[in-house]
Amino acid sequence: MLTEYIRYRIPAGQGAEFEDAYRRASAHLAAAPECHDFEMTRCVDEPECYVVRLTWTSADAHLTGFRKGPHFPPFFAEVRGFVDAIEEMRHYEPVDIGSPLPSLYEWAGGAEAFEKLFTAFYQKVPADDLLAPLFAGMDPEHAKHVAQWVGEVFGGPKDYSTHRGGHRHMVSKHLGKAITEEQRRRWIGLLLETADEVGLPSDPEFRSAFVAYLEWGTRLAVFFSRPGARPAVDEPMPVWGWGSVRPWQG
Repeated sequence: MLTEYIRYRIPAGQGAEFEDAYRRASAHLAAAPECHDFEMTRCVDEPECYVVRLTWTSADAHLTGFRKGPHFPPFFAEVRGFVDAIEEMRHYEPVDIGSPLPSLYEWAGGAEAFEKLFTAFYQKVPADDLLAPLFAGMDPEHAKHVAQWVGEVFGGPKDYSTHRGGHRHMVSKHLGKAITEEQRRRWIGLLLETADEVGLPSDPEFRSAFVAYLEWGTRLAVFFSRPGARPAVDEPMPVWGWGSVRPWQG
């Protein structure tokens, strides 16, 4: 992810006009797949000072995908009148200095917990009438690979990105599978049963985040698996925390 900060000093009496311009412009940001999220803040001590924060999926996605794409012209048309009020515009990359909260990966018990979960889960799959056909001829290392994927998504080491090809590779494993809704629900149900059996944390906060990811991820898998599906394979690895994600735009 790349974060862009734009600092404005808006002349007295123009604050409402500026805010309305960005409200209109935000529709074009929200429609752009390159823009992950955005917000505007106003300084309490100096009300004429504003900061707009935009998070892009990558530098190239912003500078090439968005700037040269269809959503930039209407966005810029809305805010063009305030360009001269910009005092600073910079791009920043994240620096890991720790977090006041443990990651979902840490809370769950790390690599050992996820390997235990998916090993036990995939041992059940061959005997399940709905799931067995999907995983016929399954790679003996499949459980380990899925554990690496989920571990990375939940804040663990970037093993799947480094050794397995990241999001692009995961998408490729679902293409043409024609996963049904019944199979999707069964996959989640059996995994949750297994999570209880292996002792994955059962507190409401962790389980709500865990189930939310399973719902999101499996519904994407169904979408990717449809005949003729053409998903965006260059998406970054998802990162899941204790909060929420932006709505899916298919």
